[in-house]
Amino acid sequence: MIAIAVLGHGVVGSGVAEVLEKSRGNICRKAGADLYIKKILDLREFPELSYSDKFTKDFNEILTDPEIQVVAEVMGGLNPAYDYVSAALSAGKSVVTSNKELVAAKGAELLALAKRMNRNFLFEASVGGGIPIIRPLHQCLAANEIDEIVGILNGTTNFILTKMIREGMSFTDALKMAQELGYAEKDPTADVEGQDTCRKICILASLAFGSHVYPESVQTQGITKITLEDVRYAESAGKVIKLLGQTRRVNGSCYVMVGPALIGRDSPLAGVEDVFNGILVRGDATGDVVFVGKGAGKLPTASAVVSDIIDCVKHKDTIATLHWSDAQSKVSDIRREVTARYIRCKGKGADSIAWQIFGSPTFLQRPDKPVDEFAFIAPAMTGFDFAQKLDALVGKGVEILGDIQVWEA
Repeated sequence: MIAIAVLGHGVVGSGVAEVLEKSRGNICRKAGADLYIKKILDLREFPELSYSDKFTKDFNEILTDPEIQVVAEVMGGLNPAYDYVSAALSAGKSVVTSNKELVAAKGAELLALAKRMNRNFLFEASVGGGIPIIRPLHQCLAANEIDEIVGILNGTTNFILTKMIREGMSFTDALKMAQELGYAEKDPTADVEGQDTCRKICILASLAFGSHVYPESVQTQGITKITLEDVRYAESAGKVIKLLGQTRRVNGSCYVMVGPALIGRDSPLAGVEDVFNGILVRGDATGDVVFVGKGAGKLPTASAVVSDIIDCVKHKDTIATLHWSDAQSKVSDIRREVTARYIRCKGKGADSIAWQIFGSPTFLQRPDKPVDEFAFIAPAMTGFDFAQKLDALVGKGVEILGDIQVWEA
């Protein structure tokens, strides 16, 4: 029998316990061993649960127990998760986690520690919840050189934008609904400001390109400035607004950014709605491969955690394909990248001024557009050139109301 410990009994931790209890026979068959939860670490007590005797408040009970071979960390955050995971790996136990903050900040270090101990540090659930993406990247797509990854990586922001697009709901009202439905936290900052998406795209970029991409090096913008006016202008151009995490190879470095983008309705990501996530991976051999599913939630995320537990049992030695260097990846200056951009502005004669400065912008329309409001898509150019032209627009007395990247598949 192989004993497992779970660190944390919140949404995901209780889901792991539920999945292992309900599907234990099937899981044990797939793992080729008899698995059971021996300890659950949590400061709270749960006397009403059938497995209340498994709880402990002392991590050392888990660390020093030789029967516990796999530890599932589902606490979230860096502290004390980092200390616990490091200690467990150093004690010769494999670790699985759903903690994207931990993997984004310490992934290279913990992978190296796992390798030294000939154990595994697995984190399928850290990106995309129940969507399999980590394993496909380092195993199924291993024959490919990954050129680009673009993803809708946060269910909360995708739900909010879907409500704005489909129902004309304001950002504030859509966020409130997301909180009432349990999709958004009481403090939604990490979601709506793009921090959650940033951590996830950093993990994917690190794995795809082989060296660690730190969140601090990535320009990140959320969706708090997106308005219904922007949504309607995008609609008139045959596009929708999504919060994207993007990364691709660029001349020996990698381009990484997080921000809202207008994408065409013919894109495979345009139809990814509500709390679903979608991840497009572009390989040199396969072309585009798209993964879609629930990116969060109790059971989808727990499913990914348990899948990693099974992998740890089946592969007691380090899985060689899951690794990246602890050298900091060179992230390119996004201002050198050539992209088109959507601009919404206000001012007398702003349309003719835009023509003078941008050459041939594509003007957009929406119902009930004020006479002094204009929106257009500027031709593709570098970020440097765009910033200069935007300054020139402002210098002519034009007020900028919105500025969003246009992503072309």
